[in-house]
Amino acid sequence: MRSLDWWTILIYMALLAFGWVSVCGASYTYGDTDIFSLASRSGMQIVWIGTSLTLGLFLLLLDDRFYDTFAYIIYGVLLLLLFVTIFNPHEIKGSRSWLVLGPLRLQPAEFAKFATALAVAKLMSTYGFTMEKWKHFAAAVAIVILPMAFIVLQKETGSALVYLSFFLMFYREGMTGSILFTGVAMVFYFVVGIRFEETMLWDTPTSLGKFVVLLSVQIFTAFLVFFYCYDKRQFWTILGGSLGATLIALLFSKFVIPCDIVWVQMGISALTVGFLIFQGMSSRVRTYYFIGLFTLGSVLFFNAADYFLNNMLQEHQRVRINVLLGLEEDLRGAGYNVHQSEIAIGSGGLWGKGFLNGTQTKLKYVPEQDTDFIFCTVGEEEGFLGSAAVLVLFLFLILRLIKMAERQPFRFGRVYGYCVLSIFLFHVFINVGMVLGLTPVIGIPLPFFSYGGSSLWGFTLLLFIFLRIDASRNMVRQ
Repeated sequence: MRSLDWWTILIYMALLAFGWVSVCGASYTYGDTDIFSLASRSGMQIVWIGTSLTLGLFLLLLDDRFYDTFAYIIYGVLLLLLFVTIFNPHEIKGSRSWLVLGPLRLQPAEFAKFATALAVAKLMSTYGFTMEKWKHFAAAVAIVILPMAFIVLQKETGSALVYLSFFLMFYREGMTGSILFTGVAMVFYFVVGIRFEETMLWDTPTSLGKFVVLLSVQIFTAFLVFFYCYDKRQFWTILGGSLGATLIALLFSKFVIPCDIVWVQMGISALTVGFLIFQGMSSRVRTYYFIGLFTLGSVLFFNAADYFLNNMLQEHQRVRINVLLGLEEDLRGAGYNVHQSEIAIGSGGLWGKGFLNGTQTKLKYVPEQDTDFIFCTVGEEEGFLGSAAVLVLFLFLILRLIKMAERQPFRFGRVYGYCVLSIFLFHVFINVGMVLGLTPVIGIPLPFFSYGGSSLWGFTLLLFIFLRIDASRNMVRQ
């Protein structure tokens, strides 16, 4: 008991209290007389909170070695449950991710997070494991990708994307930063390329989006050579050659013959790849090959992005992306949720309208306002100050998790702790971002706030298993 991190438990209790108040505000309708009734969502949330506290106490009573010993078994059971759920006959809101057991509905994807974190921590804590060996790294990635694939097959893309947060933990444990950078670059290519594809550059028949993306690929390639090959000469060769050739082509298109200089940039990219391969062969430094692969992959990804958006995504997903990028408004369709959420948050002002006094939420203007969009209730009723207080609490939780993870004497505890940290960070960032219209609407809950037992139990499992592991950090093993 003395070794428990009580600050984290206090933050957990505070978030549960804030969450219940928010569920009350989001689910309350004028005329309700009892917010504690089990017939209401606020009453049922008390049940979920009570069972979560009981679950947390039970997890603290278990021996910390239990989680290490049975990590793979727990992971296997949850994988089997995810696989079975794919064939679930009950479809809820277009998703087959729920198991319906009489009046009880459970979402296995919420519980698979802690199981995956345990399995990855178990693998990475084995003797001789290192992120520098591709076989080891591939095995860790496979543990993460497998449940992610099953969840996608359940048509629950939002929950599947949460598993990408594990790559933050991989980076902390030694994964090369180039992999993380590649992921960020791909997002940049997609957003800029799609957003400005129809905008022409400087009165020329050149797409601004394509121009910026291809120029960025060349600049990124040059800096990768500088940072990973430590070769200033080749850095200036690639950077100067790319910028010089692009500038000449741009001036030629502007003042001589209008032409699409994207083709020139494609040629420059091809020459850059060939140059990197030549450098790799002549210097026998494999890093040049990997940078060349990055350049080639970037160009291929960029050219496939438009096809992916228009031919592989479902209609509602495509419209959501277009709305987020400002290509469409659709305030009555895909953009309705975010638009109403922004109105609710803005109407709260600095101090908020007060508990149960929000108009947008009471009149049910915001869909899913007690689950995925519950943060708009905080903004409307508690105002900017209340919203800031909630975010500060989450910040304190993240900082405590970092401190706890760093003080673990064994790698198993540290890896699991950073898995928990990454999952919480992803959920908070994406959920608050989509409510504010800053990130895509992918339908993931806000930890300890969104209504429902599965998400609350799932986050409690994640946190309290780590609390139990951390509490044994100073124990002397016999």
